[in-house]
Amino acid sequence: MPSETTLNAKNLAGLGADRLAELLLELAQGDAAAKRALRMELASRNGGDVGAEIRKRLASIAKSRSFVDWRRIRELANDLDMQRAAIMAHVAPEKPGEAFDLLWRMLEMAPKIYERCDDSNGTIGTVISTALDDLGIVAGPANLEKGKLAERVFEGVCGNDYGQFDGLIALMAGALGQQGLGLLKAKFEELAARPPIKPNKDERRIIAYGSGGPIYEDDFEATHHARLVKHALTDIADALGDVDGYIARFSDEDRTNPAIAAGIAERLLGVQRAEEAMAVLTGAEATSQAGGHWPDWLRVKIDVLEALGRMDEAQAERWAVFERTLSSEYVRSYLKRLPDFDDVDAERKALAHVQQYANFHHALWFLVGWPSYELAAELVLARHAEIDGNNYGLLTPAAEALEQNYPLAATLMLRAMIGYSLDKAKATRYGHAARHMQSCEYLAKRIESFGDHADHDAFVAGLRLRHGRKSGFWNAG
Repeated sequence: MPSETTLNAKNLAGLGADRLAELLLELAQGDAAAKRALRMELASRNGGDVGAEIRKRLASIAKSRSFVDWRRIRELANDLDMQRAAIMAHVAPEKPGEAFDLLWRMLEMAPKIYERCDDSNGTIGTVISTALDDLGIVAGPANLEKGKLAERVFEGVCGNDYGQFDGLIALMAGALGQQGLGLLKAKFEELAARPPIKPNKDERRIIAYGSGGPIYEDDFEATHHARLVKHALTDIADALGDVDGYIARFSDEDRTNPAIAAGIAERLLGVQRAEEAMAVLTGAEATSQAGGHWPDWLRVKIDVLEALGRMDEAQAERWAVFERTLSSEYVRSYLKRLPDFDDVDAERKALAHVQQYANFHHALWFLVGWPSYELAAELVLARHAEIDGNNYGLLTPAAEALEQNYPLAATLMLRAMIGYSLDKAKATRYGHAARHMQSCEYLAKRIESFGDHADHDAFVAGLRLRHGRKSGFWNAG
């Protein structure tokens, strides 16, 4: 049974409300974040205006001008996330419109926050991204007037200098509805008709130099304007379900890009225009075969082939993708479409291909995930020289999966990780390596024959001979 001193809700509740209140006050002394959290809770429980508290705090953050370095970035991120969480917990349920305003305010603040902090690890960006998702959640219940919402979305898209409003149109599509999307479309069409005014030749300003010569400010602004309008109108057409409007935003050259072609073809397929979808994919086929990774193009091509009734071709493509990449998704889809009993032979053929696959670790990953532990063990025993002890993200779970029934295969993977850590003097991994050694000792008792491999005692003796002075490893166990 848990001790009465174990920190859990039941034991703490036993202290009583008065004592817990005293402890909270003591802990909050000198901790501004804790005090704000407590004030927020008090306001929410006593009929206070939580929204006003949050707005006040956001205003304070927005006014700050001091630079936040990497040492203090977590503190700022926690503060922002506390406000975001409070909006969703205490404001959104009763006042979704106010919650929308507060979240929007947080997103509007993002550029100034980014400008005064070092967010190289994306700590602030994660909070802002979550706030944007929350905005999408409250937009519907907020039931904002369509014209006002369209205006806000327009401003957000146009002011998206730091990516804080990425994907905003798709996120707000449901709340905008057909009417709001139509109003938003009109705004961007009006913007398209008002490109930046080109200055006189002697008034042009150089802002940088590139491989093609000077880069002028007006050229940069014109390009930015055109790209902004194009992307916005494309997103709006997509949200409206206007496939032709979506397609019209891409040039003939754009459509040779397999990723863009796949997006267009998928939308055409969605409105039962499979022949046109295939034509679009064919237009990008040369680029897809020239190199690069185009998973969406392949996926959509197979879907289109099926829609056209070309089942044999679709199956051939699935198998070809599996042979190249060992994609379990594609081979499962391939097997699923085979007649009864044919799938058994095909699965056997697929697993035989995996065992001969050039990349040992890809093959092991497939067999463990399939799962086929017996074949995974056979692979390890047959190709143990190819094990990369640095691939601990795969080898650790693979060893755990095999240790019950295939202790020798599991041991060989554990030994590879131990050897790598010591050979490369990876001191930060010595603790893990020591635990792997303990596992090897335990598994050795269940291994009837080590075959051509050294038994456990000989393996340990060899390590001591080569790495006896690495006390960080030997003392870690």
